[in-house]
Amino acid sequence: MQYFPIFVNLRDETIVVSGAGETAVAKLRLLLKTEARIIVFGTDPVQQIVDWASADALTLVRREIRDGDGDGARLLYAANAHSVKDTQAAAIGQKIGALINVVDNLADSEFITPAIVDRDPVTVAIGTEGAAPVLARRIKAQIEEQLALETGHLARIGKSFRAMADALPEGRPRRAFWSTYYERVGPKAWADGGEAKVRQALEDLFHEHLERASAARREPDHKLGYVQLIGAGPGDPDLLTLKARRALHEADVIIHDRLVSREVLELARREAIHVEVGKTPGGTSWVQEDINALMVEHARAGAHVARLKSGDATIYGRLDEEMDALDEAGIGFEIVPGITSALAAAARISVSVTRRQRNSEFRLLTGQDVKGFAEHDWRALSRPGAVAAIYMGVRAARFLQGRLIMHDADPDTPVTVIEHVSRDNERVVSTTLQEMEQALRESGVSGPAIIFLGLTPRDVPVSAVQVITSGEMLVSDAALVQAGAR
Repeated sequence: MQYFPIFVNLRDETIVVSGAGETAVAKLRLLLKTEARIIVFGTDPVQQIVDWASADALTLVRREIRDGDGDGARLLYAANAHSVKDTQAAAIGQKIGALINVVDNLADSEFITPAIVDRDPVTVAIGTEGAAPVLARRIKAQIEEQLALETGHLARIGKSFRAMADALPEGRPRRAFWSTYYERVGPKAWADGGEAKVRQALEDLFHEHLERASAARREPDHKLGYVQLIGAGPGDPDLLTLKARRALHEADVIIHDRLVSREVLELARREAIHVEVGKTPGGTSWVQEDINALMVEHARAGAHVARLKSGDATIYGRLDEEMDALDEAGIGFEIVPGITSALAAAARISVSVTRRQRNSEFRLLTGQDVKGFAEHDWRALSRPGAVAAIYMGVRAARFLQGRLIMHDADPDTPVTVIEHVSRDNERVVSTTLQEMEQALRESGVSGPAIIFLGLTPRDVPVSAVQVITSGEMLVSDAALVQAGAR
């Protein structure tokens, strides 16, 4: 990130604009929304700038900028559309200590002006570091469509209640009040009756939350803390549910597995405490009892805890042990389901896990359990047409292969392995049961992976070991497939 986005307080500050033509007008339309004093220097100003000056919206000086002009200004825009004049204006701005923006000249500018979505006092700034102004405008248009027009009104009304809301306990109780207002109560009240209705609804909501906080203080054993056991999906943040996103925004403490992606964690509040409690195969790991104790400790302290598990929390996530610990401690909890890696992997290779006249059931298996390699109903898995997704199966590949072939599975049964499902480093290995262990070893698959027994990527014949990486083109006798493309 070359340009760090900040918001500058321009109340009672001065902005100098050198240039009074159409280039300056484009910047002034935005600058006039601020509370700054604006001084424009330029000969032969366009009519729009003259009109603004006549309305006392800005001060117009009908000459070129000179040394000493704009002393004490916070910002200076060189907007002459003339390289020599802009260079001279920038030099003057540097002498008076102003930050300089030379319009359409990124190299000589000290700051850039982003595209802005204005829902005053809510402002969304969009920057591309000058690389793609057209893209910034497109993103602006998308946000304009999604951000309701009443957003600014709700924020302005909420701002007037902030002092009153300080009577609520800090942390989760106060955030719960504001979340309920902005997500549910405020928009409904605005639709029902505008500002007056919103103010009344906000006051009622405040008293409701104040009473709730008072009741909590009167009950010594009252547990303010709460835990959400969240399926974080396979890694792509776009695969998170809306409920999981909201939980991340609201949580005080994020307790997450090693496999939860950085992109998903980026969605959490900046102030939240992050604790990684990963289990590394063959390496050091948190023991489950310590994870349970950590959740209980933070929840008893009144925190809203988000316990993030890769994929879906109910599938091979030791969820029962954590729920039992929370029940024993009297901590309330909720399960937020996620997209399990097997189903995300099936989508990535464009296959259905069930199909008429092929398989009437689909099994989710683990390659390893607490005792070592896991035993299963090998005879059922060895039948023609059987389909299964195997978690934690890479290190158990030789064992799985041997058990299945021992129970008369066809050695040519298709096997597909998807490593790092939905992530930038996703890889697909398409092979057969007979070649599975060797294919995994030679391709170097070592990360988290799903092994599909009985499935092959759509339209890709299993005639040899094929390694497909995200974005690569795989050419086969039958088809040209974009493997791993989104």
